[in-house]
Amino acid sequence: MTETRPVSQVTRGEFRGQAGEYFGIWIVNILLTIVTLGIYSAWAKVRRNRYFYGNSFIDNHSFDYHARGLQILIGRAIVFIFFVVVQIVSVFYPLVGIVLPFVVLLALPWLLSRGLRFSARVTSYRNIRFDFKGTPWGAFVSVILGGLVAFFSLGLLAPLASRWLYRYVFNNLRYGDRSFATDPRIGKLYRAWVPAIIVTLIGAAIAVGLGVMIYAASGAMDDAASKEGIALRGIAMVYGTLIPFLIVYTIAAVLYRVGVRNVVMNATLLDGRHRLFSDMGRLRYLWIVVSNLLVTVLTLGLMRPWAAVREQRYVVGHSGMIIDGDIGDVLASIEASGSAVTAEYLDMEGFDFGF
Repeated sequence: MTETRPVSQVTRGEFRGQAGEYFGIWIVNILLTIVTLGIYSAWAKVRRNRYFYGNSFIDNHSFDYHARGLQILIGRAIVFIFFVVVQIVSVFYPLVGIVLPFVVLLALPWLLSRGLRFSARVTSYRNIRFDFKGTPWGAFVSVILGGLVAFFSLGLLAPLASRWLYRYVFNNLRYGDRSFATDPRIGKLYRAWVPAIIVTLIGAAIAVGLGVMIYAASGAMDDAASKEGIALRGIAMVYGTLIPFLIVYTIAAVLYRVGVRNVVMNATLLDGRHRLFSDMGRLRYLWIVVSNLLVTVLTLGLMRPWAAVREQRYVVGHSGMIIDGDIGDVLASIEASGSAVTAEYLDMEGFDFGF
């Protein structure tokens, strides 16, 4: 008699937070941050993350956030003091101000890799911590070099840069002693890129047309012979072109981000067996983002907690994992092997530098 293999089980995420609950946390965070001139913002971040992590469930178990406010405050203070000292020194030695961007560029990969490690190690699920093993060199190639490639190719190589970035993140991510791995296909990333680039090109054409119309309309009201009139028309044309383009570019960026997220997560495995998944709808998520922004602005920020909870519920609800085998047996095995690894992380998180 042959042994039957357990079928795969789809485990979808669930967010159980409520806007009313989060409003109390949010308003206290805002008030204490103002009263303490920003110092409390480090503890505010901890309270906010603990609420959102603690209400994000998979298989009836929530995530946990273990960072302490002092860790975040120290990391921010180090960065703040560094830039203040550099600014003071550059007053007396202007050459320092010229060298600073290159120093920051050299230090940024190390700060990014440390930040990702911190974020992973202060996150747990079922009492098992995550970890991140990426190196500064990997951060330089995937983030700095990838960003430059995307920028100087005018976005044509953005999918390639996205592939570098998410391979660096997921291929160095661990859950206990189990590894994540991803290798998203470049063709699928370009299919996610096409709608975004179409929206960008259409938006650019509309923005230029609006700019020309504004320039022509302002010319009817101003004396074309005067220098002031010509300058005002030029400024009106620039703003009339730039603002609509930035709005459309932001929309395209949201569409691209959601598409890439779906491709990358659907190509990611845990322990070589269990596949992550994401089925977020691009237009649906765009509507949530836009309507959240409008409601937040119209209510002078008071509906921001409702908007944050609404967005989180959608994102978590359209994410999850396809477990290969019986979910109870799989998670019991991970818990048994991951407890020893978790113990090593308790005093090794370091500081959050805010990058």
